[in-house]
Amino acid sequence: MCEIPVCDILVCEILVSEIPVCNIPVYKNLIYEIPVCCTWEFGAMVNYIKKTYPQTQLVVVGFSLGGNIVCKYLGETQANQEKVLCCVSVCQGYSALRAQETFMQWDQCRRFYNFLMADNMKKIILSHRQALFGDHVKKPQSLEDTDLSRLYTATSLMQIDDNVMRKFHGYNSLKEYYEEESCMRYLHRIYVPLMLVNAADDPLVHESLLTIPKSLSEKRENVMFVLPLHGGHLGFFEGSVLFPEPLTWMDKLVVEYANAICQWERNKSQCSDTEQVEAELE
Repeated sequence: MCEIPVCDILVCEILVSEIPVCNIPVYKNLIYEIPVCCTWEFGAMVNYIKKTYPQTQLVVVGFSLGGNIVCKYLGETQANQEKVLCCVSVCQGYSALRAQETFMQWDQCRRFYNFLMADNMKKIILSHRQALFGDHVKKPQSLEDTDLSRLYTATSLMQIDDNVMRKFHGYNSLKEYYEEESCMRYLHRIYVPLMLVNAADDPLVHESLLTIPKSLSEKRENVMFVLPLHGGHLGFFEGSVLFPEPLTWMDKLVVEYANAICQWERNKSQCSDTEQVEAELE
C-alpha cells in the first residue's frame, strides 16, 4: 500500500500479490485477512489518512484483488465514501463465486495460474505454521487437523479457501464465503465516480465476468467501464517488446482520470462560489 500525491490529492493505492513472503514474520492471524476481500486493514489505513490530513480528499485505486477490496470497502457503508473524490479498479474479477468455475478451466492457462498461486499461498501459510497453527494460537472450532493436512495436497486456491480460509472467517460454506466477501453485491452502493478497467486478453479474468462492470456502467452515470483489447493482467505496456516504456498505459490512465476528477471538482467549487456571490449581490 502507498500514498502518492496527484493534483494535491492523496491517492490510496492497494495491490494484493500472491508472491510468497516467507521471510517476513506473521503475527497472530493477519495472513487470513488477505483472501478473499477483507477490508478492515485498508479501512484502518484510510481512517488514519483522514485523521492525519483532515482537509485532504482521496483518490482510491486498487489493482487485481486490491480492486475488489477497495470497491467492497466503499460500498459497505456510505461513511466510507466521505472525502473520496473517485475510485479506480484495475483488473479485478468482481465475483469470486463466478470466477471459481473459470479458474478451473485450461483456456489461457488459467488452471495453471491457479495452481501456481495456490502453491505460493501454501508456501506463505506453511512457512508460518507455528505462528498460525501452534498450540498457543486460538483457532476456530470448525478448523480441524484434517483440514490442515488437506492444505499440503491443495492444488487450487478454492481448496485452500474451503479447507482453511472460510473457517477462519466463520463461514459455513465456500459459496457463502465468496458471496459475502466479493465486491459484486456492493458496487451499486458506490456513488462517487468509479472507473473499472479490465483487459479483454486478461488470462485470469474470464470474459464472462466482464458482464458485471459492463452492466453496471450502463445503469449508473457515475460508473465508467474501460476495456482495451490488450493489456493482460496488470500489463498494459507500451513501446517495444524488448524496451517497453517505463510508464505503462495503465499508469497514465489512472493519473489522467484522477486529474480530470480533480479539475471537475475545482470547477464545480468555483461555480458554486460564483453563484453564491451573485445571490448575495441580488
